[in-house]
Amino acid sequence: MSRNAEDLATLIRARAGGDPVRVGLVLGSGLGHLADAVEGVAIPYGDLPGFPGSAVSGHNPKLVIGQLEGTRVAVFGGRAHYYEQGQADAMRLPLEVLKALGGTRLILTNAAGSMRSDIGPGDLMLLSDHINFSGLNPLIGEPTDARFVPMTHAYDSSMRAALSGIADEEGIALPEGIYAWYSGPSFETPAEIRAIRTLGADAVGMSTVPEVILARFLDLRVAAISTITNMAAGMSDERISHEHTKAMAPVGAKKLEKLVRRYLTRD
Repeated sequence: MSRNAEDLATLIRARAGGDPVRVGLVLGSGLGHLADAVEGVAIPYGDLPGFPGSAVSGHNPKLVIGQLEGTRVAVFGGRAHYYEQGQADAMRLPLEVLKALGGTRLILTNAAGSMRSDIGPGDLMLLSDHINFSGLNPLIGEPTDARFVPMTHAYDSSMRAALSGIADEEGIALPEGIYAWYSGPSFETPAEIRAIRTLGADAVGMSTVPEVILARFLDLRVAAISTITNMAAGMSDERISHEHTKAMAPVGAKKLEKLVRRYLTRD
């Protein structure tokens, strides 16, 4: 744990109270409003030295600490992506702060393109595993042997089981699938999508995998859910764009918000 993370945790406790956080949430496209539902304190990333700014439209870079459905949470209203500054470890400090605040679990959300005909725009996919198609790693440069993180069980089985059970109760389809991380910011070519499908991926996106690696490095338990906003390149005739992603994200986000809220009530 870096000294900076400990100092920031002290600053945050002074503003938001000293009770330990139980769950961290990283909000992807279409879920930013969930931060406003937290009963607590919002701190702009700009007030937290070393926190990454986000220049991605559709993200609201602030940390909210407080109660959501009876559970004390830390909600990260925006994430930094590799494609913004070329830093795979851009979310390391925020996740170190989550750990310093007492967090033990992390729920990640993202927008993704589907490569399965049975999972379309507006649907959700629970990540069971991932493929680091980019070849990048946020632990490059970490000097200790802790960098050799086992990733066999990257996505926590008990968290996945709980989310799947809630989805069944709510009548929400939540198939499991494998997510491929492509660095972006350009979208993939049809040939790249064919390659990723051959490797076994079910959805593709430009985030999440670095945070999962960092979270496991910090011994945080992880679950992640994709909101499908489009079919991947070559899978349909739709025109893929960031504007399309932002327009479609709220469709699946309504279902995703219900899952997250129900999960927190059982915490």
